Amino acid sequence: MNSDFLSALKQIEKERNIPLDMLLHAIEDALVAAYKRNFGPNQNVIIEIDRHSGELHIWQRKLVVPEVEEPGLEMSLEEARNYSPDSDIGMEIDLEVPNDTFGRIAAQTAKQVIVQRIREAEREVIYGEYIRREGELVSGTVQRYEHRNVLIDLGRAEGVIPPSEQAHNEWFRHGDRIKAYVMEVKNSARGPQVVLSRAQPGFLMRLFELEVPEIRQGIIQVKAVVREAGLRSKIAVKSLDSSVDPVGACVGPKGSRVQAVVDELRGEKIDVIPWSDDSILFVANSLQPARVSRVTLYESDRSAVVVVPDHQLSLAIGKEGQNARLAARLTGWKIDIKSETQAREMAEVEAKQREELKKLAAETPPPPPCIERPAPRPAAAEETVEMVAVSTPSRFAEVEAVPDMDVNEFKAEIEKIPEPVIGIDPKEAFSMDELLGRPHLKDEDLANRARSSTAGKKGRRRVGRYDED
Repeated sequence: MNSDFLSALKQIEKERNIPLDMLLHAIEDALVAAYKRNFGPNQNVIIEIDRHSGELHIWQRKLVVPEVEEPGLEMSLEEARNYSPDSDIGMEIDLEVPNDTFGRIAAQTAKQVIVQRIREAEREVIYGEYIRREGELVSGTVQRYEHRNVLIDLGRAEGVIPPSEQAHNEWFRHGDRIKAYVMEVKNSARGPQVVLSRAQPGFLMRLFELEVPEIRQGIIQVKAVVREAGLRSKIAVKSLDSSVDPVGACVGPKGSRVQAVVDELRGEKIDVIPWSDDSILFVANSLQPARVSRVTLYESDRSAVVVVPDHQLSLAIGKEGQNARLAARLTGWKIDIKSETQAREMAEVEAKQREELKKLAAETPPPPPCIERPAPRPAAAEETVEMVAVSTPSRFAEVEAVPDMDVNEFKAEIEKIPEPVIGIDPKEAFSMDELLGRPHLKDEDLANRARSSTAGKKGRRRVGRYDED
């Protein structure tokens, strides 16, 4: 290797923007791999390339040991003293190897490793370059569509715009020159891949920075940006210099600055809103181009009721609620838009409700005062007589309800029920009379009463709850 070799490396450095020192380290690592492939993997080889002359130097480093077990890594003390008389056990000695020791296979291996290392070095450089440009604008040429992804040639790298980061009103042709916003940089098998976007709010902000010098100089600040890509955008700006109008500076003479941004976005509508620290004024400005009559804020749930003229209601809401939706996202307030007629009707209804509540409160008598009385003392225990009633069960309690039964069938079912025994046993009656202190009847008197009762019932038949003669 000589100065011509260094000249070639410097040319590669200029074309691919790879530092010369990185190239030389890659070549040295490739030559070490080739040497180990030619002479065995157990080799401790050091290869250096002179940065000024381009000369190649190869050294084989060995350890001085009493007994050699690995010839590629160790050497005996006697052999070491042939190279250096001061050698001793445990020292390392570097033996220079001639440059012509590489064979054809080793040279081919060195070539492949050098090419691979140069590619890796180039990828690292590209990755480091674009990772620092995240959040910035880049320009590129459209190559093709691949699975709905737009591939962009950025020169040294390849960019991709996924479907989610494309505006629905945009369609590109091969060779179109476009700008895009760098979202993310990823390493892949094909090299660094730059993920681009044309739908992010940051893309709109960077376009205004590109067109408005006051934003680049810091005189005007972009406070908030919201977008519905391809349809409408709102950008809130604030001027740090009282003599500079933020909206006028962004619009430009005859709208030239904002028109350049609109052209890049393929006709997307842009509203430039003046920022205000007063929330009421900022909410009113956010609904531009509609004119606002009144704004009422509710801090508890961070909502705002906005009243607009009747003929401005549709303009304030926008197509499918787009203007109101973007205003809510820009300000951070929940916005409820009403016309003046609707607001007047709501006020009348609320007034009527308040009057009705007042009348109801006036008509309702006040509750009586609460009088506390002492609890009554418990009465003395009194003797009570418990009455025990013995009821005779009804004959009809045993008859179940039968649906669709005529009178004759019902009578037949009643006749089947046995006659309940009414009364008590004579012995029990006798004992009860004695307890109550009354004279009791003898058995003959009971028999006579029984005969007289049965004789009176002759000629009578009981049906259900009624008696028939």
